[in-house]
Amino acid sequence: MSDAPIVAAVFPGQGSQAVGMGRELYAASPAAKRVLDEAEAALPGLLALMWEGPAEELQLTANQQPALVAAGAAAFAAYLEAGGVAPRLAAGHSLGEYTAHVAAGTLSVADAVRIVRKRGQYMQDAVPAGAGAMAAILKLDEGVIREVLAEVAAGGPADLVAVANLNAPGQTVISGTAAGVAKASDALKAKGGRAIPLKVSAPFHSPLMAPAAARLATDLAAVAFGEPGVSIVCNVTAEPLQGAAQAARLLTEQVTAPVRWVECVQKLDALGATRYVEFGSGNVLVGLLGRILPGATGVAVTDPASLAAALA
Repeated sequence: MSDAPIVAAVFPGQGSQAVGMGRELYAASPAAKRVLDEAEAALPGLLALMWEGPAEELQLTANQQPALVAAGAAAFAAYLEAGGVAPRLAAGHSLGEYTAHVAAGTLSVADAVRIVRKRGQYMQDAVPAGAGAMAAILKLDEGVIREVLAEVAAGGPADLVAVANLNAPGQTVISGTAAGVAKASDALKAKGGRAIPLKVSAPFHSPLMAPAAARLATDLAAVAFGEPGVSIVCNVTAEPLQGAAQAARLLTEQVTAPVRWVECVQKLDALGATRYVEFGSGNVLVGLLGRILPGATGVAVTDPASLAAALA
């Protein structure tokens, strides 16, 4: 019997970006350098944006999506090169699912950054600026939130609001029209919850993203997905990908469907994960991990120092 941990690699989504991400790994790790050079060749100017900003430009949806995929894939490559235990499982939060595909060998880095640049643009274009909104709802369980959203959305298309991210027990993100999110936030506060408006450029993971999903489907259909080398637990189903043939459909559905992150992490646990390693920028998923699976151990790899700590 081996004592090696069963590692699940997890990859963050939008909001984790930071100017400078990936720069130290580029200098320290030949594997990270190869990944980032491939991303730069696919999208010239990406590394300058990642390393020098400005932050406002890096924050744009069409920029931060490829930047986060590149940073996550580079950190993962550096970890493997340094002798890290190869993950048997992978998952990514929203955008991070593309990085999971890169790690699993389903997608090349070049294809991934090109697709998510378009994904970001399509998502940005789907809804006029200011017409949509998102909010984090704290201290209420999913059932109560869904009841309130159904009541608000019954008001008609102008009040559309839906669950976008099930991030952790007591932390759910809602998304929809600005009016729908505002009404739902007020109603949920009246039930004892907290509602925190999010600084986002569009109502992600809501039915309002249908135009973006339709455009993305065409691009994904043109990509040759490989068979995954590790088991990828998908946002839409909270189940492992059943082969490359499913990939494009699930990534298309993901644009309008909620991110079932709590269930994804629970599935990784059920599949035997004993250690979780987050790759990319920041440690938001490690933070959520402890709330979903109390006692679970997670580390984040973002630079040479955190890589050394993860290997230790």
